[in-house]
Amino acid sequence: MKRFKRYLVILFIVIFTANFIFAKNNEDDNNLYKNLELFTKVLSIVKKDYVEDKTYKDLIYGAINGMLSSLDPHSSFLPPDSFKEMQVETKGEFGGLGIVITIKDGILTVVSPIEDTPAYKAGIKAGDKILKINGESTRNLTLMEAVKKLRGKPGTKVTISIFREGFKKLKNITITRAIIKIKSVKKKMFENNIAYIRITQFQERTTSDLKKALKDLQKEYGEIKGLVLDLRNNPGGLLSQAVGVSDVFLKKGLIVYTKGRVENSSYKFFAHDDGDEGNYPIVIIVNSGTASASEIVSGALQDHKRAIIIGTQTFGKGSVQTIIPMQDGSAIRLTTAKYYTPSGRSIQAEGIKPDIIVPQRKITKEKNEDEFIVREKNLKGHFENDEAMKKKNEKKTTKKNKKIEKFENVDDYQLLQALEIVKALEIAINRQ
Repeated sequence: MKRFKRYLVILFIVIFTANFIFAKNNEDDNNLYKNLELFTKVLSIVKKDYVEDKTYKDLIYGAINGMLSSLDPHSSFLPPDSFKEMQVETKGEFGGLGIVITIKDGILTVVSPIEDTPAYKAGIKAGDKILKINGESTRNLTLMEAVKKLRGKPGTKVTISIFREGFKKLKNITITRAIIKIKSVKKKMFENNIAYIRITQFQERTTSDLKKALKDLQKEYGEIKGLVLDLRNNPGGLLSQAVGVSDVFLKKGLIVYTKGRVENSSYKFFAHDDGDEGNYPIVIIVNSGTASASEIVSGALQDHKRAIIIGTQTFGKGSVQTIIPMQDGSAIRLTTAKYYTPSGRSIQAEGIKPDIIVPQRKITKEKNEDEFIVREKNLKGHFENDEAMKKKNEKKTTKKNKKIEKFENVDDYQLLQALEIVKALEIAINRQ
């Protein structure tokens, strides 16, 4: 009984505080005590008459969860075990399938699969609607309830029933759970010294890993002449890392700002001149799975005209969630503000619109016309070009461990277009 009274006191404080704030803007909302009386009466009836015995903790946790999940798709209650899992996630290793999910229009929806995870390899795509988990409907499931059902011991299987645009019926996909280890930053160098950086998620070390990747590429291959930053299917992550990544490429100016209802939820974040931002052209690739923190980076570099954005329109998650720990080890994830790009654009429900729309397409290889045309170089005993001889000699002295990727070997249409744009920009800059 003492525990019940303690929970009621906590609940009273929460409801009283909320009603006090709302009452300032709503004179009709003055029924605090009547509403509290209604709640305690329902709580008492459920505790006494429900078919199964429930603890007061279970019931009040459920009430808090219901209150938060009724606000928006991203506000939620995190019981102690879920709060611990969330803290582990940001460090880049956790158990599960490797998908980021949300509730969209009341339906459990994939924001994006995480690269190199079981879900990604099974063919799950951004926008897929998960209608069943192990044969049970996901209707009315909260986000955290869905996460619990999808996660489990590594090696165990879970079957999800998805619906995708173009499907005529549900498709069942069985996926084996695994420990998800996310490598936040991946790198490679293409011909013409065009660097390629893929950021899969914004974690605690993303900014430092990005800086290291750029330095490593420069050390091994020489000066970077252009950069393709791949943010496709990046579900976001830590705001601090989105700011840090943007700052790597910007010398000054506003990166992002937030606006909320209370003063301490409104912030502005600015770039700093570190002297190593580089002046090479940048192209960012985005798609419908590009969300939250990755939209902040895209919007900041687009507004500052530091990068050209190509691909398809992004997801449009422009809200800020604040994690507020509770004394019992639980926490609440509460939407407290919205993101705005430097020019004042709201990302929420709009996303980032690319400068150049480039849908993903299948690349078909055509026969090279050189196979049918006779040129000087095809004649027996022709003289070698001086520059060609020089390049051959340089190639012989190049270290074997240097792997330069060729455009002709790229089978990703969006990436190929990004590389061609960077190459064209680099040529244009050199001719000025």
